[in-house]
This record gives sequence, C-alpha cells and structure tokens, in this order.
Amino acid sequence: MLTVKMDAELERELEGAARAAGLTKSEFVRRGLQDAIARAKKRGAPTPWELGQDLFGKVSSGRSNLSQTRARELIAVMRNAKAAR
Repeated sequence: MLTVKMDAELERELEGAARAAGLTKSEFVRRGLQDAIARAKKRGAPTPWELGQDLFGKVSSGRSNLSQTRARELIAVMRNAKAAR
C-alpha cells in the first residue's frame, strides 16, 4: 500500500478526472503510474540510431558512395573468407 499526499486542488482535479473516466481515484492513479513507468522504460531503450550506428557510413569517411557500395563490399569479404577456408 502507498499513501500519497497532495493539496486540496490536486485532489479535486483527481476526483474529477477519475469520475469523468469512470474510474475510482485509486484505479486512475494506478493507470497513470503504469503509463509513466512504461514511458520511462522506453526512454531507457536504445534509439534506432544507437541500434544500427555500427552499420551506418560516416560522413568523415570521405566516401560519398558508401551506402551504394556497402553490399558489394560485404559480398567480397564473404567470398574471400570462403575462399580462404
């Protein structure tokens, strides 16, 4: 169990919002906390950039066609590795 202290104005707003949603105050607060926790967890998750940054070409590489030639380079590396066996 948890006790939360709030001023009278916030409690009136809570009561009104819960009533409008057809929920008890406790259920309204519980759902709000669940949503806040889920958002907090998402912020901790890696971004799409972070997940793929080692796959992306770098502007500083000096190679303007890096995205166009990457597949061919990977195929060549795989062929060389296969031939070396």
